[in-house]
Amino acid sequence: MMSLSQLIQTFQSGTLSREAFYSEIDHVLAADVANCARLREAMDATQTVHPLPDAVYTEVLRRIERRQDSTATTSDETRVQESPSAAHAPPVRATHASDEPEHIKGIGDTLNGRFVLEECLGVGGMGTVYKALDLRKLEASDRKPYIAIKVLNVQFRGQPTSLIALQREARKAQTLAHRNIVTVYDFDRDGPLVYLTMEYLCGKPLSKVLRAQGFAGMPFGKARPIIAGMGQALAYAHERGFVHCDFKPANVFLTDGGDVKVIDFGIARVFQRPEEDPDVTVFDPATLGGITPAYASPEMFEHREPDPRDDVYALACVTYELLTGTHPFKRKSATQARSEKMRAERPQGLDRTQWRTLSAALAFDRAARTASVNQFLAGMGVLAQAPAFPAARVAALGVGAVVLAGGLWIGYRALSGNEAPHASASNAAAPVIAATPAAVVANVPVASAAVQTPAASAAAQTPAASATLVAAAPGAAALDTLNSTLSRIPCSALAASLPAQALQVRGFANAGDGIARMRDALAQIPGAQGARLDVSAIENHNCEVVNAFAPYWRANRQAGGEATIHTRPLDAQFMQGSPLIVDITTPHYDSYVNVDYYALDGSVVHLVPSNHERDNQAPPGFSATVGSTGDWIIDKPFGTEMIVLLITPAPLFDALRPASEPRAAYLAAVGQQLKQMEARYGRAHIAADFVQITTRARNN
Repeated sequence: MMSLSQLIQTFQSGTLSREAFYSEIDHVLAADVANCARLREAMDATQTVHPLPDAVYTEVLRRIERRQDSTATTSDETRVQESPSAAHAPPVRATHASDEPEHIKGIGDTLNGRFVLEECLGVGGMGTVYKALDLRKLEASDRKPYIAIKVLNVQFRGQPTSLIALQREARKAQTLAHRNIVTVYDFDRDGPLVYLTMEYLCGKPLSKVLRAQGFAGMPFGKARPIIAGMGQALAYAHERGFVHCDFKPANVFLTDGGDVKVIDFGIARVFQRPEEDPDVTVFDPATLGGITPAYASPEMFEHREPDPRDDVYALACVTYELLTGTHPFKRKSATQARSEKMRAERPQGLDRTQWRTLSAALAFDRAARTASVNQFLAGMGVLAQAPAFPAARVAALGVGAVVLAGGLWIGYRALSGNEAPHASASNAAAPVIAATPAAVVANVPVASAAVQTPAASAAAQTPAASATLVAAAPGAAALDTLNSTLSRIPCSALAASLPAQALQVRGFANAGDGIARMRDALAQIPGAQGARLDVSAIENHNCEVVNAFAPYWRANRQAGGEATIHTRPLDAQFMQGSPLIVDITTPHYDSYVNVDYYALDGSVVHLVPSNHERDNQAPPGFSATVGSTGDWIIDKPFGTEMIVLLITPAPLFDALRPASEPRAAYLAAVGQQLKQMEARYGRAHIAADFVQITTRARNN
């Protein structure tokens, strides 16, 4: 008997009539009923190279689906099951040979005159994924002109809500910006064909590793980063209210660079759904009912509301298979395994705690199952070894690069004249970009927003910063009013709080009008006149920077001030020739770190990310020291400048900015990006902190 591929080729040669071809297809399916998913993949792979007529292609898919639905499957292919509400829905109209055909695009075709389909990467429950050349990126000489495109399958487009499904998938995936989740760019259509674009990954799906000939499990040490990557992606999604709902090996991608990426949040459903969310009343992906039986929890078969523990069950199944090479329940569905009272055997190499954690995550009862992915990762002992934004790489930023901007030298470089410190021969010959001369500005006492420094203590002796304890602290309503008033003061970033029932105001304000207006605001609130102040005076030329990031600085302070940047020394006073060293910390969520130096000459120099340090992703609560190896050396012109830490939930820009650029242009671009991020993720996931540094010439 011919294989499906051979049969298609025979039909295309004209040897078989259409009816004879359909008859032979039925024979192949009847003889190979356990491998409908594989046959379907072969069908789509052939279609991209030697496409069948559209009506014939649709009919073959219908026969494959009909055969697949008539028998239980043990494959990883996502199955579409009927939900209770869908049982009474109007039937979907079938496509017949007499209908007007829908053009199927394949390898060599172009979508919207921009994306050239070059290779079929795989077939999933919702669509076919292609490697595509982005002609726009090619014209712009982008070093990475390739993207991945997911095109909705023909038979899936027959679903009346399928277009909405793909649109929701794109929008949800765009909100899930994490190093272990594939980056989704956009959603679009080309005539009747709908698709979404995402980052192109080089590597292979985890399913290919697990199904490899002779695979019998992976040592725990080697599996650890894969388990951590999978789990951290799911935990991140759960934190934002999404359950994947179809987690399986085929939806985990291992890149050639060693990264772990979770893909296809196509049927993820919100489990924390605010009443104002319009998607709740418009569309629910549960009506499509896509599940993969071998990895779906019992509750998913019962059409219960999605829960993070559904993903915990799937993650445990995948983890078990990764460690042993076999499915914990012989690839039977959870409901079948439960009815047969199956129990997973303990894998070799796991200690008691790890096995207890894994077995609990495999519980058929949701109430008895591990409550969260983070608990699962902690019990399995993978968190400590999870991939992280390494402090050593941050500290090495700028090695071998020389950029002079304002009073900052980036890179190892001897200073001019007799005041220069010794430098290695390899770095002494590096080229120099001269700085634009700038006037020296007066020194201003500087204090970190999070630490009372000696300079701040000195400032506290001035009338603008007198410090006395509040006898009767204002109430919460008065505090809100005060913060609202403070937020409207130009050239300031101020936040009032009540630690230990003593009013405190911290932040930055213009040395003249800003501090005066702050005192006026305090005078209007009963009990606020004696507030404890920790406020740094800002020079006029730094007002533009402070105003740009003040809303995110206040949000950071009101959330507990987890994002911080401090200099060494803490008083932010630097002498010519001394190294610039900063310590940073990140919030409790996964984030992207941006560190920028705003120079006296009106430029901004990008430190992280940059050509020398592209990796700026950080795990929750991360700490790093930047510049500890002497990467940045202070030099003229001298005065006051700003260093800004900006934390974002996604990359700030699609590509690296120039090493140095005009401040005004950059702040305009950043402002636009932050508004979009705020609309998508909320202000709570954008944080800023900054420090004003003062530099002086070395005394002879």
